[in-house]
Amino acid sequence: MRVILFEVAGLSIRSYGVIVGLAVLLAIGVANYLARGTNYQKHILNLVFYVIFSAIIGARIWHVFFFQWGYYSKHLGEIFAIWNGGISIQGALIGGFIAAAYYARKEKISFWGLADILAPAIIFGQAVGRIACFLNGDAFGAPTGTGFGIVYPEGTIAFERYGSVPLWPAEIWEGQLDLIVFGILLVLKNIKLPKGGQFLSYNIMYALVRFSMEFLRGDSPRYALGWTAGQWTSMSILVISLSVFLYFFTRNQVKDTVHRV
Repeated sequence: MRVILFEVAGLSIRSYGVIVGLAVLLAIGVANYLARGTNYQKHILNLVFYVIFSAIIGARIWHVFFFQWGYYSKHLGEIFAIWNGGISIQGALIGGFIAAAYYARKEKISFWGLADILAPAIIFGQAVGRIACFLNGDAFGAPTGTGFGIVYPEGTIAFERYGSVPLWPAEIWEGQLDLIVFGILLVLKNIKLPKGGQFLSYNIMYALVRFSMEFLRGDSPRYALGWTAGQWTSMSILVISLSVFLYFFTRNQVKDTVHRV
């Protein structure tokens, strides 16, 4: 773990920013590759500005109002101080999806078709992004209560919270599970799904990954049922995505039946 990678002329280059930037670039590259030969390829780069801008806003809103409102309600002046850290990947995803929907409507293209192309790229970017969390010492786990676990060094948020106590490698395991989801989505590209099925499958799988990993997290307050804000968000996304997926699947089945008749 290394919060500061190096310094240039007195300017500290943080590992978090470098890795997140790399994750975004790789996600764009994967999306552009998957979109080759489709009408969506020309839109990938044009979409980037909308998505990044909206993702940053969504990430901050989710972190402040859903994850750490107990703190920010007492420090209102820090709500906009995003340079001090504090973003949520779930909020970034929701903000990005809203931006993509707006862009698709503006350009008169199918949001669901575009989202299907983007889904594997998004989860790949998330997997790389978890490396940033590990190097930065955030999104950390709770104490394992055993000799197993990660001991974060001084200068990390995890050390400030727990000191030299072994913690569950929550962010590492989540990144590895994200890569598995990425592989499954590539396999699903060979299966005929209703339009939007790839994107909804991504939502369902990532919601399950995030919900399960939150049980190991040690950086989030817990609310009703002992669930974190991340778990409540994941469950909401899971229920909505499953419902829409079943609706699309059923609608396609009815259309196929009508065509055969």
